Amino acid sequence: MENPAIALNENMQRFETEDKEAFLEFRFICPVAATATGGEELSSEVEEEKREKVVMDMLHTYVPRNKRGMGVAKHLCVAAFSYAQTHSMLVIPTCSYISDTFLPRNPSWRALVYNEELKSSM
Repeated sequence: MENPAIALNENMQRFETEDKEAFLEFRFICPVAATATGGEELSSEVEEEKREKVVMDMLHTYVPRNKRGMGVAKHLCVAAFSYAQTHSMLVIPTCSYISDTFLPRNPSWRALVYNEELKSSM
């Protein structure tokens, strides 16, 4: 199978294959509130830097049964991580496929993983 064409669907907040059957859902979050714990006062410079940093929470990856085992999920992840990297974003790998399969097989992308204690339920 050739590499599938992956496109960003901004309205649906997902990366998807051309036929829209396989996709990776995400949402953008700004983790400022989660990082200023215990009532700490942040300097305006630090606060501004954190405000500008948007994090991509990768929520769910879906590939239909007839396309599984062909590397489609990997291509969706590469597209999403590449987008995050290009836009200077960090990612939260909420999706179990990403955290349990993609990242262990592709450790070079770990540098983009958000390292704070931040949950998807924000």
